[in-house]
Amino acid sequence: MSTFANLPPILHPKEEDIQMMLSAGVHTGTRNSDASMVEYIWRRRNDGVHILNISKTWEKMILAARVIVAIENPEDVIAISARPYGMRAVLKFAHYTGSQSIAGRFTPGTFTNQITKQFREPRLLIVTDPRTDSQAVREASYVNVPVIAFCDSDSPLQYVDVAIPSNNKGKYSIGLLYWLLAREVLRLRGTVSRATDWDVPVDLFFHRDVEELKKNEEEQAAKMEDAAQQAAAAAAAAAQGPAGVFDQDPMVVSGGGADGTGAPVGVDPSTLVGDAPTDQQAQQASGFEAGGTAAAAAAAAGGGGGDPAYGTSWEGDQAAAGSEW
Repeated sequence: MSTFANLPPILHPKEEDIQMMLSAGVHTGTRNSDASMVEYIWRRRNDGVHILNISKTWEKMILAARVIVAIENPEDVIAISARPYGMRAVLKFAHYTGSQSIAGRFTPGTFTNQITKQFREPRLLIVTDPRTDSQAVREASYVNVPVIAFCDSDSPLQYVDVAIPSNNKGKYSIGLLYWLLAREVLRLRGTVSRATDWDVPVDLFFHRDVEELKKNEEEQAAKMEDAAQQAAAAAAAAAQGPAGVFDQDPMVVSGGGADGTGAPVGVDPSTLVGDAPTDQQAQQASGFEAGGTAAAAAAAAGGGGGDPAYGTSWEGDQAAAGSEW
Protein backbone atom coordinates (compact mmCIF):
# COMPACT_ATOMS: atom_id res chain seq x y z
CA MET A 1 0.00 0.00 0.00
CA SER A 2 1.38 3.39 -0.97
CA THR A 3 -0.50 4.96 1.94
CA PHE A 4 1.73 3.15 4.46
CA ALA A 5 5.02 3.85 2.69
CA ASN A 6 6.61 4.97 5.97
CA LEU A 7 6.18 1.49 7.44
CA PRO A 8 7.96 -1.73 6.47
CA PRO A 9 5.76 -4.26 4.68
CA ILE A 10 5.63 -6.50 7.75
CA LEU A 11 3.85 -3.76 9.71
CA HIS A 12 1.25 -2.97 7.08
CA PRO A 13 -2.33 -3.58 8.16
CA LYS A 14 -4.42 -6.33 6.65
CA GLU A 15 -7.69 -5.72 4.90
CA GLU A 16 -9.56 -7.25 7.83
CA ASP A 17 -7.97 -4.72 10.20
CA ILE A 18 -9.07 -1.76 8.07
CA GLN A 19 -12.58 -3.18 7.79
CA MET A 20 -12.80 -3.59 11.54
CA MET A 21 -11.64 -0.03 12.11
CA LEU A 22 -14.20 1.32 9.68
CA SER A 23 -16.98 -0.80 11.16
CA ALA A 24 -16.18 0.41 14.68
CA GLY A 25 -16.14 4.04 13.56
CA VAL A 26 -12.51 4.72 14.47
CA HIS A 27 -12.30 7.32 11.69
CA THR A 28 -15.36 9.30 12.85
CA GLY A 29 -14.52 12.52 14.65
CA THR A 30 -16.65 15.32 16.07
CA ARG A 31 -18.11 18.55 14.71
CA ASN A 32 -15.39 20.59 16.41
CA SER A 33 -11.68 20.45 15.67
CA ASP A 34 -8.56 21.53 17.51
CA ALA A 35 -5.82 23.48 15.73
CA SER A 36 -3.23 20.87 16.65
CA MET A 37 -5.35 18.07 15.15
CA VAL A 38 -5.75 19.59 11.70
CA GLU A 39 -2.96 17.51 10.20
CA TYR A 40 -4.78 14.30 11.22
CA ILE A 41 -8.16 15.30 9.73
CA TRP A 42 -8.82 14.00 6.24
CA ARG A 43 -12.00 15.89 5.36
CA ARG A 44 -15.29 17.18 6.71
CA ARG A 45 -18.68 15.71 5.84
CA ASN A 46 -21.74 17.68 4.82
CA ASP A 47 -23.22 17.33 8.29
CA GLY A 48 -20.13 18.95 9.82
CA VAL A 49 -18.51 15.79 11.26
CA HIS A 50 -14.76 15.55 10.71
CA ILE A 51 -13.27 12.38 9.23
CA LEU A 52 -9.87 11.32 10.54
CA ASN A 53 -7.10 9.91 8.37
CA ILE A 54 -7.14 6.23 9.19
CA SER A 55 -3.68 5.63 7.70
CA LYS A 56 -2.14 8.03 10.21
CA THR A 57 -4.10 6.28 12.93
CA TRP A 58 -2.40 3.00 12.05
CA GLU A 59 1.05 4.60 11.78
CA LYS A 60 0.76 6.25 15.18
CA MET A 61 -0.52 3.01 16.70
CA ILE A 62 2.56 1.16 15.44
CA LEU A 63 4.74 3.92 16.88
CA ALA A 64 2.96 3.69 20.24
CA ALA A 65 3.41 -0.10 20.29
CA ARG A 66 7.14 0.28 19.63
CA VAL A 67 7.39 2.78 22.50
CA ILE A 68 5.57 0.41 24.86
CA VAL A 69 7.82 -2.51 23.93
CA ALA A 70 10.89 -0.39 24.62
CA ILE A 71 9.98 -0.35 28.32
CA GLU A 72 11.87 -3.24 29.93
CA ASN A 73 9.41 -3.80 32.77
CA PRO A 74 5.82 -3.97 31.52
CA GLU A 75 4.54 -2.96 34.96
CA ASP A 76 6.05 0.50 34.47
CA VAL A 77 3.31 1.19 31.89
CA ILE A 78 -0.03 2.47 33.18
CA ALA A 79 -3.23 2.63 31.13
CA ILE A 80 -5.80 5.12 32.41
CA SER A 81 -9.43 5.65 31.49
CA ALA A 82 -11.89 7.81 33.38
CA ARG A 83 -14.44 7.35 30.62
CA PRO A 84 -16.82 4.44 31.35
CA TYR A 85 -16.51 3.03 27.83
CA GLY A 86 -12.77 2.58 28.30
CA MET A 87 -12.65 1.02 31.77
CA ARG A 88 -13.03 -2.54 30.60
CA ALA A 89 -10.63 -1.94 27.73
CA VAL A 90 -7.78 -0.70 29.94
CA LEU A 91 -8.30 -3.61 32.34
CA LYS A 92 -8.05 -6.12 29.51
CA PHE A 93 -5.08 -4.29 27.99
CA ALA A 94 -3.25 -4.43 31.30
CA HIS A 95 -4.12 -8.10 31.72
CA TYR A 96 -2.76 -9.24 28.36
CA THR A 97 0.29 -6.94 28.21
CA GLY A 98 1.33 -7.19 31.87
CA SER A 99 0.99 -3.46 32.56
CA GLN A 100 -0.97 -1.61 35.22
CA SER A 101 -4.33 0.11 34.87
CA ILE A 102 -6.39 2.78 36.56
CA ALA A 103 -10.06 2.46 35.64
CA GLY A 104 -12.36 5.15 36.93
CA ARG A 105 -11.60 8.32 38.79
CA PHE A 106 -7.95 9.32 38.91
CA THR A 107 -6.88 10.36 42.41
CA PRO A 108 -4.94 13.64 42.28
CA GLY A 109 -1.41 13.25 43.55
CA THR A 110 -1.00 9.66 42.38
CA PHE A 111 2.18 10.61 40.47
CA THR A 112 3.37 13.53 42.59
CA ASN A 113 2.41 12.97 46.24
CA GLN A 114 4.55 10.26 47.79
CA ILE A 115 2.50 10.16 50.99
CA THR A 116 -0.58 8.74 49.31
CA LYS A 117 -1.14 4.99 49.40
CA GLN A 118 -1.75 4.88 45.64
CA PHE A 119 1.52 6.60 44.77
CA ARG A 120 3.07 5.25 41.56
CA GLU A 121 6.11 6.03 39.49
CA PRO A 122 5.40 4.91 35.93
CA ARG A 123 7.71 5.29 32.98
CA LEU A 124 4.94 5.52 30.39
CA LEU A 125 1.33 6.65 30.51
CA ILE A 126 -1.51 5.65 28.14
CA VAL A 127 -4.71 7.70 28.35
CA THR A 128 -8.03 7.19 26.61
CA ASP A 129 -8.99 10.87 26.33
CA PRO A 130 -6.62 13.80 27.04
CA ARG A 131 -9.57 15.98 28.01
CA THR A 132 -11.23 13.53 30.43
CA ASP A 133 -7.88 12.35 31.84
CA SER A 134 -6.39 15.85 31.99
CA GLN A 135 -5.36 15.49 35.65
CA ALA A 136 -3.24 12.43 34.90
CA VAL A 137 -1.69 14.10 31.85
CA ARG A 138 -0.84 17.21 33.83
CA GLU A 139 0.79 15.24 36.66
CA ALA A 140 2.74 13.18 34.13
CA SER A 141 4.20 16.40 32.77
CA TYR A 142 5.36 17.32 36.29
CA VAL A 143 7.39 14.10 36.65
CA ASN A 144 8.57 13.90 33.02
CA VAL A 145 6.55 10.81 32.07
CA PRO A 146 5.81 10.44 28.34
CA VAL A 147 2.12 10.22 27.40
CA ILE A 148 0.42 8.20 24.66
CA ALA A 149 -3.16 9.33 24.05
CA PHE A 150 -6.07 8.47 21.78
CA CYS A 151 -7.05 11.89 20.45
CA ASP A 152 -10.26 12.90 18.70
CA SER A 153 -10.61 15.83 16.32
CA ASP A 154 -11.26 18.21 19.23
CA SER A 155 -8.74 16.81 21.75
CA PRO A 156 -6.00 19.10 23.11
CA LEU A 157 -2.47 17.84 22.52
CA GLN A 158 -0.78 19.69 25.35
CA TYR A 159 1.68 17.42 27.21
CA VAL A 160 0.86 14.57 24.79
CA ASP A 161 3.94 12.96 23.21
CA VAL A 162 2.31 10.37 20.90
CA ALA A 163 -1.18 11.24 19.66
CA ILE A 164 -3.18 8.45 18.00
CA PRO A 165 -5.96 10.13 15.97
CA SER A 166 -9.10 8.12 16.58
CA ASN A 167 -12.63 8.21 17.90
CA ASN A 168 -12.22 8.11 21.69
CA LYS A 169 -15.94 8.46 22.48
CA GLY A 170 -17.43 5.33 20.92
CA LYS A 171 -17.80 2.08 22.82
CA TYR A 172 -16.64 -0.13 19.98
CA SER A 173 -13.96 2.26 18.81
CA ILE A 174 -12.21 2.39 22.19
CA GLY A 175 -12.35 -1.37 22.63
CA LEU A 176 -10.99 -2.04 19.16
CA LEU A 177 -8.14 0.48 19.57
CA TYR A 178 -6.92 -1.12 22.79
CA TRP A 179 -7.30 -4.58 21.25
CA LEU A 180 -5.19 -3.60 18.23
CA LEU A 181 -2.58 -1.94 20.43
CA ALA A 182 -2.33 -4.97 22.73
CA ARG A 183 -2.05 -7.34 19.77
CA GLU A 184 0.73 -5.24 18.18
CA VAL A 185 2.63 -5.08 21.47
CA LEU A 186 2.51 -8.86 21.83
CA ARG A 187 3.58 -9.31 18.21
CA LEU A 188 6.56 -7.03 18.65
CA ARG A 189 7.54 -8.91 21.79
CA GLY A 190 7.31 -12.20 19.92
CA THR A 191 4.56 -13.63 22.12
CA VAL A 192 2.02 -13.77 19.29
CA SER A 193 2.90 -14.79 15.74
CA ARG A 194 1.92 -12.59 12.82
CA ALA A 195 1.16 -15.65 10.71
CA THR A 196 -1.83 -16.57 12.85
CA ASP A 197 -4.72 -14.60 14.28
CA TRP A 198 -4.79 -13.61 17.93
CA ASP A 199 -6.99 -16.06 19.80
CA VAL A 200 -8.42 -13.31 22.06
CA PRO A 201 -11.71 -11.96 20.66
CA VAL A 202 -12.18 -8.23 20.42
CA ASP A 203 -15.51 -8.52 22.22
CA LEU A 204 -13.70 -8.87 25.54
CA PHE A 205 -12.47 -5.26 25.25
CA PHE A 206 -15.93 -3.78 24.64
CA HIS A 207 -17.84 -2.05 27.39
CA ARG A 208 -20.79 -4.01 28.80
CA ASP A 209 -23.72 -2.26 30.37
CA VAL A 210 -24.95 -3.70 33.67
CA GLU A 211 -28.60 -3.38 32.64
CA GLU A 212 -27.97 -5.18 29.37
CA LEU A 213 -26.15 -7.96 31.22
CA LYS A 214 -29.04 -8.37 33.65
CA LYS A 215 -31.52 -8.42 30.79
CA ASN A 216 -29.52 -11.06 28.94
CA GLU A 217 -29.24 -13.15 32.11
CA GLU A 218 -32.99 -12.94 32.68
CA GLU A 219 -33.69 -13.98 29.08
CA GLN A 220 -31.32 -16.93 29.37
CA ALA A 221 -32.88 -17.97 32.69
CA ALA A 222 -36.37 -17.81 31.15
CA LYS A 223 -35.23 -19.93 28.22
CA MET A 224 -33.70 -22.49 30.56
CA GLU A 225 -36.90 -22.67 32.62
CA ASP A 226 -39.01 -23.20 29.49
CA ALA A 227 -36.66 -25.93 28.31
CA ALA A 228 -36.80 -27.62 31.73
CA GLN A 229 -40.60 -27.52 31.78
CA GLN A 230 -40.80 -29.00 28.29
CA ALA A 231 -38.34 -31.74 29.25
CA ALA A 232 -40.34 -32.54 32.40
CA ALA A 233 -43.59 -32.72 30.41
CA ALA A 234 -42.00 -35.00 27.84
CA ALA A 235 -40.61 -37.25 30.58
CA ALA A 236 -44.02 -37.47 32.27
CA ALA A 237 -45.71 -38.36 28.99
CA ALA A 238 -43.10 -41.02 28.29
CA ALA A 239 -43.53 -42.49 31.80
CA GLN A 240 -47.31 -42.85 31.41
CA GLY A 241 -46.99 -44.55 28.04
CA PRO A 242 -49.88 -45.45 25.66
CA ALA A 243 -53.28 -46.49 27.06
CA GLY A 244 -53.54 -50.25 27.71
CA VAL A 245 -56.25 -52.65 26.55
CA PHE A 246 -57.87 -52.75 30.00
CA ASP A 247 -57.89 -48.96 30.28
CA GLN A 248 -60.42 -48.66 27.47
CA ASP A 249 -64.16 -49.44 27.43
CA PRO A 250 -64.46 -52.92 25.92
CA MET A 251 -67.87 -52.06 24.45
CA VAL A 252 -66.81 -48.85 22.76
CA VAL A 253 -64.25 -48.56 19.99
CA SER A 254 -61.74 -45.77 20.43
CA GLY A 255 -62.66 -42.85 18.22
CA GLY A 256 -66.45 -43.13 18.53
CA GLY A 257 -67.30 -46.70 17.44
CA ALA A 258 -66.71 -48.56 14.27
CA ASP A 259 -68.98 -46.23 12.32
CA GLY A 260 -67.96 -43.08 14.19
CA THR A 261 -71.31 -42.82 16.10
CA GLY A 262 -69.97 -43.88 19.49
CA ALA A 263 -72.40 -46.86 19.71
CA PRO A 264 -71.29 -50.11 21.40
CA VAL A 265 -69.80 -52.80 19.21
CA GLY A 266 -72.36 -55.20 17.74
CA VAL A 267 -75.40 -53.02 18.55
CA ASP A 268 -77.53 -51.45 15.89
CA PRO A 269 -77.74 -47.71 16.58
CA SER A 270 -81.33 -47.63 15.27
CA THR A 271 -82.48 -49.92 18.08
CA LEU A 272 -81.21 -47.48 20.66
CA VAL A 273 -83.80 -44.89 19.59
CA GLY A 274 -87.38 -45.25 20.98
CA ASP A 275 -89.42 -45.30 24.17
CA ALA A 276 -88.02 -46.93 27.26
CA PRO A 277 -89.62 -50.36 28.13
CA THR A 278 -92.26 -50.49 30.89
CA ASP A 279 -91.87 -52.45 34.12
CA GLN A 280 -94.26 -55.18 32.92
CA GLN A 281 -92.39 -55.60 29.66
CA ALA A 282 -89.14 -55.80 31.55
CA GLN A 283 -90.55 -58.47 33.87
CA GLN A 284 -91.89 -60.51 30.95
CA ALA A 285 -88.59 -60.22 29.18
CA SER A 286 -86.84 -61.50 32.31
CA GLY A 287 -88.97 -64.75 32.24
CA PHE A 288 -90.72 -64.59 35.63
CA GLU A 289 -93.23 -62.52 37.58
CA ALA A 290 -93.43 -61.64 41.22
CA GLY A 291 -94.95 -64.29 43.43
CA GLY A 292 -97.27 -61.87 45.16
CA THR A 293 -98.80 -60.78 41.85
CA ALA A 294 -99.46 -64.40 40.76
CA ALA A 295 -101.10 -65.22 44.07
CA ALA A 296 -103.35 -62.19 43.88
CA ALA A 297 -104.46 -63.18 40.35
CA ALA A 298 -105.25 -66.75 41.48
CA ALA A 299 -107.28 -65.45 44.43
CA ALA A 300 -109.28 -63.17 42.16
CA ALA A 301 -109.99 -66.02 39.69
CA GLY A 302 -111.27 -68.27 42.52
CA GLY A 303 -113.69 -65.60 43.68
CA GLY A 304 -112.07 -65.30 47.06
CA GLY A 305 -113.05 -68.92 48.08
CA GLY A 306 -109.60 -69.98 48.99
CA ASP A 307 -107.83 -69.83 52.28
CA PRO A 308 -106.98 -66.22 53.09
CA ALA A 309 -103.79 -67.28 54.71
CA TYR A 310 -102.89 -69.13 51.56
CA GLY A 311 -102.77 -65.95 49.54
CA THR A 312 -101.06 -63.82 52.12
CA SER A 313 -98.52 -66.24 53.62
CA TRP A 314 -95.09 -66.85 52.17
CA GLU A 315 -95.86 -70.54 51.57
CA GLY A 316 -98.99 -69.67 49.61
CA ASP A 317 -97.05 -67.32 47.42
CA GLN A 318 -94.51 -70.01 46.65
CA ALA A 319 -97.26 -72.55 45.81
CA ALA A 320 -99.01 -70.09 43.53
CA ALA A 321 -95.76 -69.25 41.87
CA GLY A 322 -95.07 -72.96 41.38
CA SER A 323 -98.39 -73.55 39.70
CA GLU A 324 -97.77 -70.67 37.30
CA TRP A 325 -94.29 -71.94 36.40
